[in-house]
Amino acid sequence: MNAVWRTIRSYILWQHERGTLHYDIMVTLILIFVFFSPKVINFNDKPVPREPHLTDVVVTPDAQGGLLYQISAGAITSGDDRSVRDQLLHIIQPISGAVSIVSYEPVADGKGHVQSYKVLAKRE
Repeated sequence: MNAVWRTIRSYILWQHERGTLHYDIMVTLILIFVFFSPKVINFNDKPVPREPHLTDVVVTPDAQGGLLYQISAGAITSGDDRSVRDQLLHIIQPISGAVSIVSYEPVADGKGHVQSYKVLAKRE
C-alpha cells in the first residue's frame, strides 16, 4: 500500500522523466481530463449576449474600398431624399468618422414595408 501512495505522490509532484511509462500515463490523464471534462462538468460558460447598437447598424467593407452599412428603418423617420440622407449620415458618422454617402436603397419585406436601408459610403 505504501508503494501506491508513493506513486500517487510522484504523479502529483511530477517527478517522472520524459519518455517513461509513468510520464506517459500522467500526460494521458491530463488529456482525458481536458477533452472529456466539458462533456461531464457543466462549467456554465455561455457566450455573453451581444447588445446591438440602438440604431442596429451593421458595417461591412465593400470591394471598391467603400463601406456598406445596413441601418434599421426604425432609426430613420420617413421624409424626402435630403432628410433621409441627413439622418443616415447622422447615424454613420459617429461610427466611421467623416464619410460621404454614395448611394442608399431601402430594403423592403414581402409586403412592401421598409425594414432597413443599405447605404454605400466612402471615407473622406
